[in-house]
Amino acid sequence: MTILEEGRDVPLGRYTVVRRTLPNKARRTVGAWCFLDHFGPEDVTGKPGMRVPPHPHIGLQTVSWLLGGEVRHRDSLGSDQVIVPGQLNIMTSGRGIAHSENSPRAKPPVLHGLQLWVALPDAERHRAPAFQHIAELPQLADRDVKVTVAVGALAGAVSPAEVYTELLGADVELAGRTELALRPDFEHAVVVTEGTARVDGVAVEPGSLLYLGRDRDRLALEATGGPARLFLLGGVPFEEELVMWWNFVGRSHEDIVEARDDWMRASDRFGVVPGDERPLPAPGLPTTRLKPRPGHR
Repeated sequence: MTILEEGRDVPLGRYTVVRRTLPNKARRTVGAWCFLDHFGPEDVTGKPGMRVPPHPHIGLQTVSWLLGGEVRHRDSLGSDQVIVPGQLNIMTSGRGIAHSENSPRAKPPVLHGLQLWVALPDAERHRAPAFQHIAELPQLADRDVKVTVAVGALAGAVSPAEVYTELLGADVELAGRTELALRPDFEHAVVVTEGTARVDGVAVEPGSLLYLGRDRDRLALEATGGPARLFLLGGVPFEEELVMWWNFVGRSHEDIVEARDDWMRASDRFGVVPGDERPLPAPGLPTTRLKPRPGHR
């Protein structure tokens, strides 16, 4: 079963608009992946670029993947790390963390990348926060394809990224046709980031996500009209129901209310991001109770 879902444009900070492809109308999760924003490619010459002030997270991991440009990550643990294409930043919020994401002043002209979230399972969502920067990731290469394994494992290549469910996140650069071996117990999805591609016979362009379901052990990929690039998501289906609101992933309305209150009163739970940026205030809660929801609609 394949489902092609169009993304929607969402403002991120004051200067960046992203295309959000997960969650979407049909699915809220792919494995434990619960959020996917695709930003750029954008010419940021003479512009601020990415400007996201300090903001909080609970119950998730952020996975930052760049295709172009640079982004500086700072968090309340004291981490200060510029990420460039081919490297991975993965931040575990656990019970609570705050971070900011900004383009450096001296920056490349084009900004392009993905921001993803992974829902932490219930047994891990209150763990201590952590940050991991990985400068070198395993790659697989053939005549028409280069695959960088950002998270999880593919064809024997294993990422050192620390995750808490069985996952796959891989960047695929295509110059022709190829076929990838998949785990049939995983569900998978693909987002195209550059060019156009046929995925399992379906034409996919940037701005949409193709959900591939599970029970498949092979995936046919073909670049059409020139080189293409895509990101492959996978994971064991995530069975826990989630409450997702703003930057929080919880299990109940009360989880979200508590986290929002803690952020707004500047409790020690989230800490302080070094620098002189004013933290981002939380929006108002909806007038109805937030309900836990499954991974599919």
